[in-house]
Amino acid sequence: MPEKIVLKNADVPGIADIDVYMQHGGYEGLRKALKECTPDQITDMVKKSGLRGRGGAGFPTGTKWGFIPKNIWPHYLVCNADEGEPGTFKDRDIMEKLPHELIEAIAISSYAIGANLAFIYLRGEYKKAYEMLSKAIAQAREKGFLGKNILGSGFDLDIILHRGAGSYECGEETALLESLEGKRGMPRLKPPYPATNGLYDKPTVINNVETLANVPHIVLNGPEWYAGIGTPKSTGTRVFSISGHVKRPGNYELPMGTPLRVLIEDYAGGMRNGHALKAVIPGGSSTPVLTADKIDTPLDFESMAAAGSSLGSAAVIVMDETTCMVRTALRLAHFYAHESCGKCTPCRQGTYFIERVLDRIEHGHGREGDIDLLLDITDNIIGKSFCPFADYPGACGPVVSTIKRFREEYEQHIREQRCPYQ
Repeated sequence: MPEKIVLKNADVPGIADIDVYMQHGGYEGLRKALKECTPDQITDMVKKSGLRGRGGAGFPTGTKWGFIPKNIWPHYLVCNADEGEPGTFKDRDIMEKLPHELIEAIAISSYAIGANLAFIYLRGEYKKAYEMLSKAIAQAREKGFLGKNILGSGFDLDIILHRGAGSYECGEETALLESLEGKRGMPRLKPPYPATNGLYDKPTVINNVETLANVPHIVLNGPEWYAGIGTPKSTGTRVFSISGHVKRPGNYELPMGTPLRVLIEDYAGGMRNGHALKAVIPGGSSTPVLTADKIDTPLDFESMAAAGSSLGSAAVIVMDETTCMVRTALRLAHFYAHESCGKCTPCRQGTYFIERVLDRIEHGHGREGDIDLLLDITDNIIGKSFCPFADYPGACGPVVSTIKRFREEYEQHIREQRCPYQ
């Protein structure tokens, strides 16, 4: 079993309690950061480590921190814990099992960017995570890891835990900020970017839960250690949420660059019920589907892009030979049509029409020209919507990629006026 980083102590009994967490080295990263390092040195460590965002975009974390201006105050740190991407459940695991790891990570990161107030924007459905984090924040305050003059360093920090109201769109960072400010969760026009005009129009860093959870380990073990794991451009480990037609679905933390086949066969136990692999969505439902012949693709940002998809949120959805790809696209199209915030016409109308056309194809009423119609609708969405929600990857990802790689199934549905998988 390769070395774990984020989930290393996830199975330690009682690790969610601060005393047990401290017995296993908890808050030593924060202690080292405050006692031995300047904020700029922490940012430099994260840059040298090669840590990239684990929420989907994969943007270099240290570079993102470096965009914060030094002459505008206050600064804010926002932890994106919304995790609304279908198939993704890694952040939930971290928050429920290791809440103090996230709190320590937020404290170190806030120190690095000069923030004295941080927010956790938590998915509203995550009741247990809310309870675990609420308790952990209270314990951290009691022990002096949050509040005024932390560890005698002169650094002050408080964390506000904010529950979302069930909107996929609020995973987009500017829509999240709007929601956090009490407005409707709709995306903002960029530029300006959150780094200069974020929460309350002040400089703001927004990072995903898993991204931040790596920070204490980088501080303790050094950026060279972290950069030595994974691949040169995709460093460290990744928590892969694998679900679908496998024997052992769950979260597996593996070095970046691990082949997809190893994750499916060695860790998830292979295909269930003796069926053959048909397709894989490698990075959450919005990422383009891959065919079975891509199973040896390394799980890193560059290799997935070269294979025609995206690593995204590292949510691996596995489908066997009994799966109807038209029905899969329809199911996902229904989700995106429902979750569109309605701000822009291409997304608001386009996702609705995609669902309607897919629905008639799947239920035996497909028409000649429907496939081209779907591609025409997506062409009027991709690159023309207000935010990445409906783009490719995005809401258009499932329909465009299933047509591209399984067009014969669409043609069969229309030709036979039925779903051949029923």
